[in-house]
Amino acid sequence: MPLHLYNTLSRRLEPFSALHPERVTIYACGVTVYDYCHLGHARSYVAWDVLRRYLTFLGYSVYYVQNFTDVDDKIIRRALEQGETMAAVSDRYIAAYHEDMARLNILPANAYPRATAAIPAILDLIQSLIERGYAYVVDADVYYAVERFPNYGKLSGRQLSQLVAGASGRVEEGEEQRKHHPLDFALWKAAKPEETQVYEPWEAPWGKGRPGWHIECSAMVQQVLGPTIDIHCGGMDLIFPHHENEIAQSEAVTQQPLARFWLHNGFVTVNAEKMSKSLGNFTTIRDLLGQGVDPMALRLLVLQAQYRKPLDFTPEALTAATKGWQTLAEALRLNRQIPLPPAPPQDAKSHPSGQAFCQAMDDDLNTAAALAVIFELAKTLNREQHRYLHGGDLGRSLTEVSRDWHTLVTLAQVLGLEVKEESKASQTIGLTDEEIQELVAARTAARQAKNYAESDRLRDLLLARGVKLVDQKDGTTHWFRIPAGLTS
Repeated sequence: MPLHLYNTLSRRLEPFSALHPERVTIYACGVTVYDYCHLGHARSYVAWDVLRRYLTFLGYSVYYVQNFTDVDDKIIRRALEQGETMAAVSDRYIAAYHEDMARLNILPANAYPRATAAIPAILDLIQSLIERGYAYVVDADVYYAVERFPNYGKLSGRQLSQLVAGASGRVEEGEEQRKHHPLDFALWKAAKPEETQVYEPWEAPWGKGRPGWHIECSAMVQQVLGPTIDIHCGGMDLIFPHHENEIAQSEAVTQQPLARFWLHNGFVTVNAEKMSKSLGNFTTIRDLLGQGVDPMALRLLVLQAQYRKPLDFTPEALTAATKGWQTLAEALRLNRQIPLPPAPPQDAKSHPSGQAFCQAMDDDLNTAAALAVIFELAKTLNREQHRYLHGGDLGRSLTEVSRDWHTLVTLAQVLGLEVKEESKASQTIGLTDEEIQELVAARTAARQAKNYAESDRLRDLLLARGVKLVDQKDGTTHWFRIPAGLTS
């Protein structure tokens, strides 16, 4: 079947088709840059990275846009606390974001629009909403009148009377008394005297200030991608009010659908509890990786749950993902142990494993099922690799092995699971082949002399330097270098 995606707007699986043949536009809501990225961010951006990679694998040209919210109440508070400008705080955490995402092998977006760079487009959109009667001015603030938009609530599936004011967590004290309806939300916020210590307010026809949270995405989507895009995505917590408000703002002006598909990823829990700083289970990506967790193991953990399902982060799950990555990485490095011939030209989609992989991914990006296909292929290749290293017969031609290995590498890359080359620094601390041969010969002599303590010492020394020994039945010893990041 063709690719089917669950559309939050229609609440059902729909066959995917692009607005324009062979080209897909995606807008993912980005981070508010006042702190380091956490596990929830890893879950979200790995999911959309895989969406992008798979569409590319299917032959589409993908234009992927992800914004940065760099003007916001939280950033201003952080800047005031630290005695910095809002721009300094934003720039620091934007740089940190790029570092964290690169370690998780997330492809850079084609564009990273920033709210502060889109002020003219934001002002134009607000002015259009005022002129059409969808927004009103109170002093120097501007609010969206939700009752003016008949379809408000269509994304979340809730009636206006059922929705709760302040669900965004970004409603200021005293604001309710100034609005026509409790659910009206700010498009523009008048500058407060204390805030001007950390940023320079922008001029607007209704007064100096800064944009509200929701308006920036509507303006940037329209500015960068046009009135209607193929896919708009983000976490489930953004369905209401953020994405609901985006639809109201954009469609009131363009009279066109903002997005054809709305995709939302599930939440992350830690030991079955909501992740929060108050519970002491809040973990940033860099803290976790700083503890020695392999970035690919973390990525694998995220992919073991289909993107819409909840993901529970536990030490046991991380340990299992680490072992799984070791298995997969060993197979991905097979070409370093077996002299594979060049693979004949092929499309991985035509390989039996590729067909099963696509069947899983076409079912709303079922990465859990896709991983099962990949690991079955990896385990087969690893068994053959071990037989080869022990002097056994592969049982088939190297050309066939090469075809399977190239398919494995291609499918793993679709999920962003790739083995990185060792750095030059790490290579220089290893042993040369000649040094390894000398130590292996010394260990063989120790074994023949029944000096098992010395034999074990030399074996452990080699293992610590990244060399695995395999004692064979005829008394000889074979050795190979353990790929970086793996253990014995």
